[in-house]
Amino acid sequence: MPRGRRYGNALFGVACTLAFVVVVVPLVDILWTVLSRGAQALNWTVFSQVTNGISGGLLNAIEGTLVLSGGALLLAAPIGVLAGVYLAEYGAGAWGRLVRFLADVLTGVPSIVLGYFSYVTLVEEMGWQFSALAGAITLAMLIVPYIARFTELAMRQNPPSLREAAYALGCKEPQVVFKVLLPAARSGVITGVLLALAISVGETAPLIYTAGWSNYLWNGQLTHEPIGYLTYVIWSFINQPFASAHALAYAAAFIVIGVVLLINIAARLLLRQRL
Repeated sequence: MPRGRRYGNALFGVACTLAFVVVVVPLVDILWTVLSRGAQALNWTVFSQVTNGISGGLLNAIEGTLVLSGGALLLAAPIGVLAGVYLAEYGAGAWGRLVRFLADVLTGVPSIVLGYFSYVTLVEEMGWQFSALAGAITLAMLIVPYIARFTELAMRQNPPSLREAAYALGCKEPQVVFKVLLPAARSGVITGVLLALAISVGETAPLIYTAGWSNYLWNGQLTHEPIGYLTYVIWSFINQPFASAHALAYAAAFIVIGVVLLINIAARLLLRQRL
């Protein structure tokens, strides 16, 4: 190998290593700071008491996060899976290309834009005010394209012989799609659903405009009642000049990171099983 090429390869390797260090070191430092301080702030009070001003616990925020993310998943999963099935099976034409394009555009829209859109339409125009339903619908709009695209990719990985065997047994088109192809792609579909759930758990901006904040437990009312959630605690309490507020913010960050990490691990295990 010529000397100039060896020097070029060595220089490129050094540049890649430096770029890796520049990206990873700050990330590790942030994670270590959040996890170490969050672990110190965790106690039974965090999980058993509601927030009282800038102190107390996070029971209301934990419950609210479960309600918002669970509600978003209930709304988005059927729509996203059916959209993905359509794109995989019947999306070869112009309409399918348009749907894919719009889904890709929606994934690139800042979440705060969706939050503001929902604030104008749901909170103000429809008069729902800050509420669990407005927040869940906004999160559902955010995660639908992810579920749809993952479902499409999972369905396209099914071998053609699977479809041919189903047709050979006399199955009709709906039976082939929903009883053969979709179950065969379930691990990839579930992976997309889990990753969408992780995205919804970590969102803050759209919920500020739609869910508001509440120090109380959710009373089951879908509209005209704000609801708490963990990311609001992280965003708001860390700016307060009080140790109790900082402790709750770090505890909330620890819980969110832990949940997102567990969801991503589960998704990767399912995806590996699929492959």
